[in-house]
Amino acid sequence: MTLLEQIRAIVGDVGLVTGADVARRPADWTGSTPCRARAVVRPRTTAELAAVMKLCHAAGQPVVPAGGLTGLVRGASATDEELLVSFERMRTIEAIDPVGRTMVVQAGVPLEAVHDAAAEHGLIYGVDLGARGSCTIGGNIATNAGGNTVIRYGMTRDNVLGLEAVLADGTILSSMNALLKNNAGYDLKHLFIGSEGTLGLVTRAVLRLHPAPSSEATAILAIDGFDALTGFFALAGRRLDGGLKSFEVMWSSYYDLIAIQSGRHRPPLPTGHDFYVIVESAGTDPERDEALFAGMLGEALEQGLARDAVIAASKAQRNAIWAIREDVEGQIKMLMPGISLDVSLPITKMQEYVDGLCRSLPDLCGKDAMMVVYGHIGDNNLHLLVAPRPWNAKAKHNAEILVYGPLAVLGGSVSAEHCIGLDKREWLPLSRSLEELAMMRRLKTALDPKGLLNRGKVL
Repeated sequence: MTLLEQIRAIVGDVGLVTGADVARRPADWTGSTPCRARAVVRPRTTAELAAVMKLCHAAGQPVVPAGGLTGLVRGASATDEELLVSFERMRTIEAIDPVGRTMVVQAGVPLEAVHDAAAEHGLIYGVDLGARGSCTIGGNIATNAGGNTVIRYGMTRDNVLGLEAVLADGTILSSMNALLKNNAGYDLKHLFIGSEGTLGLVTRAVLRLHPAPSSEATAILAIDGFDALTGFFALAGRRLDGGLKSFEVMWSSYYDLIAIQSGRHRPPLPTGHDFYVIVESAGTDPERDEALFAGMLGEALEQGLARDAVIAASKAQRNAIWAIREDVEGQIKMLMPGISLDVSLPITKMQEYVDGLCRSLPDLCGKDAMMVVYGHIGDNNLHLLVAPRPWNAKAKHNAEILVYGPLAVLGGSVSAEHCIGLDKREWLPLSRSLEELAMMRRLKTALDPKGLLNRGKVL
């Protein structure tokens, strides 16, 4: 029997996609690129995947894991020599413990489904991002996804208590810890969270849940000057008594292009200001929390930290405000062809960094090049969309030089939450020392000696 015939015997006809059917599947979330993999394997259980990986290890067959295909750095790209492992048939929420506030899920469960299931028990899962409807828990874990609520609940790493993974040789490593405190030796889950599927394939996880807030308030503010912006961030942190949930900043370049020029939104505030901030709080005492939020905004206006503000009076208004920040389709419409980049650096260095990019943009990317900036700010994260003109491979590389080049001096990182994949691999030494890179290679060699898992990614 051939390798594919042996795999079919394990996962069944429905579990293996071959031939022309492979190319009919998209390779990314846009749906514009066909899958190029040798075949697509769709296991239903950890045991099935383990059996498949045992065969692949014996045959030296490389594999690429795929979640919701929402990655931005070609993390799930597969060649015609590789098998694509899809978790689309592993979408079961296995258990919810409302007392211990945990949820056990398979890797293919979409993030939004986790949110909905937690809400039925008066709980929330702390990780949230714009791709919530399509991204999967397994993909979130593999990339240590961040998102819009990191300043309140942390990254994915902070919200996973335990997990199960299949190693390159088919070994099942089950570390399904459900305890907040467990210091019994090495915490092995951290080997796989953020490793981009290069050390093992996550199949199940124990997620940490939190009590759902009974109050929520959202506003968008116009701010002039970076000192006023950081002053408002500090004020919100102090006055909201631990209730600050999100602090999203759109530079004027982003707000003008997406909220106004695109024609896709009804702008809540007029153009002409340096920054537009979405601030959101969550708490457990609606009357008190509303007063705290309104008082904080009033103080920001009185102190001149903010020039204008609009408070969302309904869920529809809140969603309309967030739609500006999360409008990926608008970004593509207005800026593509271009490149989306994700970095982190100290908050105090951000304006110096962005000013330097603006000065260098015409020389590196062409006089007609465009760039917009936005980000989470409170967790050190900036997103930059750069559209060199004309667009070609050299222009793309120049945009990477523009954005990544200054980070080492500023104490920044070439990846805040989008990981490394293939596109950022050459830039990783800007953020990691030679000793760190050597240790990463030692770990890779120890867990995947044949280099079969997501080969070429990260290292």
